[in-house]
This record gives sequence, C-alpha cells and structure tokens, in this order.
Amino acid sequence: MAEFLTIGELARRTGVTTSALRYYDELGLVRPTRRVSGHRRYGVNAVAAVGFVRFLQEVGFTLAETKLIASREGSPGAWRSLAVRKSEELRHRIARDEAARQAIDHALVCPEEDLLDCPNFRATMKQVLAGSELADAHLHLHASAERRPGLSGR
Repeated sequence: MAEFLTIGELARRTGVTTSALRYYDELGLVRPTRRVSGHRRYGVNAVAAVGFVRFLQEVGFTLAETKLIASREGSPGAWRSLAVRKSEELRHRIARDEAARQAIDHALVCPEEDLLDCPNFRATMKQVLAGSELADAHLHLHASAERRPGLSGR
C-alpha cells in the first residue's frame, strides 16, 4: 500500500509551515494526492515537489514564476527565458548591493569627521539625485578619481 503523508508530516519533513502548504495547494504547486475525511493526504513525492518550490524561491523566483515553471506551459524552453531574466535581475541586484557595501565601507574609513563633508559622498549623492543608480554613480566616481589623483584616496 502506498504511503500517504498528512499535511503536518509533510510540513515536518520539508520545514515548510502548514499554512504555506495550503497556499501551495491553492496555487496548484503542490497538490494532495487525496483527501480523507476532508484532510489532505500527500504522496511521498510531495516532499520533492515542496523542495522544488523552495529551491526556486531561494534562488529568487516568485511563486507565480514557479507556477509557470512547474506547469511547463508554453514552449519547452519557456523556463529558460525566465531563468535568463532572473539571472540578469540577480546580477543587477548584486551590483547594487556591492556598490552599497563599498559606499558604507568608504564612510567607515573616510577621514572627514562629517560624512557630508566627504567629497566622494557628495559626488555620489549628486549622481544619485540626478537619477543614476548607486552602482553607476560609484563607477562614475572612481572613473573621475582616476582622472583627478587627489580624490581617489578619500
């Protein structure tokens, strides 16, 4: 006889809350195999299905994107276009986060007593206020500093 898991057992095996599992069911991501007296019963393959959903969430896919990938609707390579787009989003986010980390690191070692007196901070702030993203402003600052030797060490 096939083994079936209650929603609580599936939650324990996967580390996902029962409310999340109910939501996955609602979205059609992880469906119970059957119901017994109104209670969800999952096949053991549901553990892998939950793992698939969690993996895609961990790498940045939304549940809506996960549903598209899981449904395998559209062309066979449709998931690939989602993955390429997600990879670009992550690359952009990493560049933004790295620029933010570098800005904070500079602020921690800047010789100016007041951050507002720091020429690097003012130059970067001016670029951001003009509509540049922090990463672009940071690159612009370093390109300018290479042309003007007095600014790069600050």
